[in-house]
Amino acid sequence: MSVRSTHVFHHHHFTGKWTEAFSELGEKAVSFAKKNIVMMVAFFAALITTLFVPVDAAYLGYFDVKTLTCLFCVLAVVCALKNISFFYLLARKIVQCFRTARMSILALVYITFIGSMLIANDMALLTFLPLGYFVLSTTGKEKYMAFTFIMQNIAANLGGMLTPFGNPQNLYLYTRFEIPTLEFMGIMAPPFVVSVLLITVCCLFVKAEPLTLSGEQIRFDPKRTAIYLVLFALSIAIVFRGIPYWIGLIVIPAALFFLDRKALKMVDYPLLLTFVFFFIFSGNMARIDVVREAFSYLLEQSTLLYSVLSCQIISNVPSAILLSQFTENYADLLVGVNIGGVGTLISSLASLITFREYCKHNPGKTGYYIGVFSAFNFGFLALLTGFMLLLKAAF
Repeated sequence: MSVRSTHVFHHHHFTGKWTEAFSELGEKAVSFAKKNIVMMVAFFAALITTLFVPVDAAYLGYFDVKTLTCLFCVLAVVCALKNISFFYLLARKIVQCFRTARMSILALVYITFIGSMLIANDMALLTFLPLGYFVLSTTGKEKYMAFTFIMQNIAANLGGMLTPFGNPQNLYLYTRFEIPTLEFMGIMAPPFVVSVLLITVCCLFVKAEPLTLSGEQIRFDPKRTAIYLVLFALSIAIVFRGIPYWIGLIVIPAALFFLDRKALKMVDYPLLLTFVFFFIFSGNMARIDVVREAFSYLLEQSTLLYSVLSCQIISNVPSAILLSQFTENYADLLVGVNIGGVGTLISSLASLITFREYCKHNPGKTGYYIGVFSAFNFGFLALLTGFMLLLKAAF
């Protein structure tokens, strides 16, 4: 082989390697973007607003560091508990107490409902949707898969409304307006009670068919469980303002670094970045005069109604961050961005998680799922919004 042909060969070989590397990088970027659509939308929304409000020192005031810290701490500890199958074992034990499809589905939905109050709605779904799939697939009850997933999704979105850390938007508004804990729970109690009743009634329509579970055994680690529960209690104490947030930011990552580094890698960082981008977006929007005047006018008419409608278009977390810039009526805003989490597929990040999980197990039934999802979600949305507007009018 001549010197020239050797040079050409090496050149093509080198170019081929670079092309292959770029192609692989591009595929990974596309895959990441598809999995994190809400984050990408938030990024571009923030980017567009920088054209109207150039980057300056005021940007530093946009970020709610406490909310981001609380969210990170809760997500990290929940990932660690998930890695030792804590929630799985807990849920499985409860499900084993029931012997029919109706009671098992009701148990799965209630576990998700209660779980969302403690570990946030998206984490409750990521933890308990696989259990729902496991229970129905191993007992031959796949026909209830769409219904169960949809009810778990509604339960996660509405169950989390009662506690400040149940939904990300709750954590933000609770911190932003410094709402007293008992007042927060008092505001959310009426829609919460109605949600429990509606979810229970829907699940009672499932036939009481007998079913049995396989006896798969998972080893329980009491020592790690105890440590993680202490860390979880610490993160909850930070949410309730019992401990300064910077303590959690030091203690929890340090403990998990030695006990479970995988948990730190598993944290939903795109969710945290979504918050960061929406902080920039909403901060900039609040500085645009025409936007500020328009939102202030609409929220003066009905904070509850317009916050519910906003969720249907831009999702509940960005709605909470954005609308909080234009109103001090946190009670109606809080209710609106919680019940607004049901409705369209994009009204809550949790709904996209459920949709992704269902499609993974049932790739050919997307249209059917969206139809059933829409029927139940818009039904819940209409009943809850109507109830709260009537309650507001009565008092």
